[in-house]
Amino acid sequence: MANTKSAAKRARQRVKRSLRNRSVLTHLRTMQKAVGSAQTAGSDQIRALISAIDKAAKRGIIHENASNRRKARLNKALAATAK
Repeated sequence: MANTKSAAKRARQRVKRSLRNRSVLTHLRTMQKAVGSAQTAGSDQIRALISAIDKAAKRGIIHENASNRRKARLNKALAATAK
């Protein structure tokens, strides 16, 4: 339980942000499954996923290095489908 007004406000903010961040992470996982499960994932799907990963990293939802690793793997898959 918060003892001060500012602590109570921070607790309310934390709840809102964690809900928003959780929905973004869930959306990213869903997009990754769609790209991974398709035999020939479309380049548009992969590019949309890369964009979503960039946005999540920019907002601090996922770590910058994690986003770079995910994008590198997706770009590798994109190059493989282009061949």
